[in-house]
Amino acid sequence: MCYDIQAKLEAQLKRARRLNHSEIIRELETELEPYITSWHHVSGFAHPNLLIYTGDEPNLPTMASWGLIPDWVKDEKQATELRRKTINARGESIFEKPSFRKSAQHHRCVISVDGFYEHHHKNGKTFPYFIQKENKEPMTLAGLWSNWINKQTGEILKTFTIVTVKANPFMAEIHNNPKLKESRMPLLLTDEKADEWLRSTHDVTDASRIKQLMTPSKDHLIAHTVRPLRGKNSVGNTVKASQEFHYDEFNTLF
Repeated sequence: MCYDIQAKLEAQLKRARRLNHSEIIRELETELEPYITSWHHVSGFAHPNLLIYTGDEPNLPTMASWGLIPDWVKDEKQATELRRKTINARGESIFEKPSFRKSAQHHRCVISVDGFYEHHHKNGKTFPYFIQKENKEPMTLAGLWSNWINKQTGEILKTFTIVTVKANPFMAEIHNNPKLKESRMPLLLTDEKADEWLRSTHDVTDASRIKQLMTPSKDHLIAHTVRPLRGKNSVGNTVKASQEFHYDEFNTLF
């Protein structure tokens, strides 16, 4: 799954920097910094605002809230109940599920993050890991987005979900939740695959083209255990969240 991430502002602007338009980047930083938090750790269940890149403007980010609300949702109550279930979207079924079908067809996005967190289960306890690329460069995650109009207030809320796929062998070692049928991980995209993910052809072959991109990452990943992400011992959104931490009762996997 992918419920917890690290996404500092610099990482979130990664895709925009590909254009190397320094003036545009300065304007983005000035305009967006007051509204965007640099997240050392944040949970999708807190529905934080992050920068996403859509097919409409693939190199300029826009702000969206984590937890997708489809445009057919009737009211705030339904939106609140549903979006706790749409933090992630299983890649294998995004073209069939009512919550994701329209977004999978027409509203795909990518999100740039520093890394993500996952829990390893052993002897009835959980041990959180921080996962990042071996070179520690930002990751690009595949997502879906939607605009929802709150009919009570008239507000337009842009929201997104992170697409997941079956875990690669590295992540399968970490993500071993006994309650789940299989290990999962976010869909990580190279720059080239991210461009392909965002491109919309609006024809009958589009779904099959996108499904071909939904394979476990072959990137070289590294991971280490960190302090608890939840509960009274959590350090919250601080630098310590992703710092290596060893548990006396647990020998790390790597």
